Amino acid sequence: MKISRIIILILFLIVNSLDVYSLPRFAVRLGDKCIDCHYNPTGGIMRNENGFFYGQNLLSLISPRTKDFSMSPNLNENVSFGLDFRGQILYSQEKNKADFQRMVGSVYGRVGLSKKINILARYDFIQDIWEAYGIAQVLPNNSYIKAGTFQPNFGIRLDDHTAYTRGGDFFLLFEKGARVGSIYNPFYIETGVELGAYISNFVFLTASVGTNHNNRTFAKDPTFTARLELTPTIGKAGFTFGGSYVAAKVPQKTNIYAGFVGFGFGRFSVLGEFDVAEDLMAPDVKTHVLMVEAGYIILVGLEAYARYDWLDPNINADKDDVAHLILGFEFIPYSFIEIRPQYRFVLEDAGLDNNSFVLQFHFWY
Repeated sequence: MKISRIIILILFLIVNSLDVYSLPRFAVRLGDKCIDCHYNPTGGIMRNENGFFYGQNLLSLISPRTKDFSMSPNLNENVSFGLDFRGQILYSQEKNKADFQRMVGSVYGRVGLSKKINILARYDFIQDIWEAYGIAQVLPNNSYIKAGTFQPNFGIRLDDHTAYTRGGDFFLLFEKGARVGSIYNPFYIETGVELGAYISNFVFLTASVGTNHNNRTFAKDPTFTARLELTPTIGKAGFTFGGSYVAAKVPQKTNIYAGFVGFGFGRFSVLGEFDVAEDLMAPDVKTHVLMVEAGYIILVGLEAYARYDWLDPNINADKDDVAHLILGFEFIPYSFIEIRPQYRFVLEDAGLDNNSFVLQFHFWY
């Protein structure tokens, strides 16, 4: 697929998705930043008070009245907790069978040492993954220093790792049995240091250096990651655009360049990312990756979305690219409960019966 076709595809989806809405859905639609809802400035793990209030009262079809049933993640003024659990029912045409899968089961903790210094931790007891780091917002304009074990800030951080810009199909529901996606699967974390600078109210720059937790000490050089994001607003319209770069060792040396854009207005939003990866799939091979996702809030608690993922593992080879189209809904009937049905069309060969259906359950607090 040539670059011109990629550009046409992006424009087509944007023009035809003015009634759609995408992920990360909150920030681009509201014109907010990750730190407006999370203690972690790059998003994920513990929600702060704003994020908890938003999830409790503004996302779901039905929310509990505080006077009838109060909720709080705070154990006291300085200590709070959280949790995430995801599971799903899968049906694969390729395998002609259904199965159940535990995806994520994480507990979170936060200890506030001061208004500007927090210690955050996550343990996934299903995948046996630890994250723990400290964040000190002691630099000018609430800029920060982060140190510990965390996922570096790269590209658009979707919560669905099956996007090829994240972890891809991850060995499941794909007949070739090979990894199809970038390095940012649910297991990819690094131990290191990150610096985040709010250059202005809508310019955010992060840079980190760390070592993949799968690498032995002194066995590999550190990984360097940088990301620049601009989030201007014009009236009620929110925009995001920027770029990322990573020089990783996983296990071979890999360079990935990413550009991303996003638009949100009212119930509508759309996001896109295009990556160029060097030596990701094999030495001396260049890879192109595309993600475009859009969605629309039908009513409070119910959203429709669509995502197109495309990957050309070797731009110098013919007919090796793969793609899939995902159509689905996100239904939040009650606070902190989500049901997500989706159907995945695999597009690389019309003669193969390898589509799949997923019904995902998500509980968080």
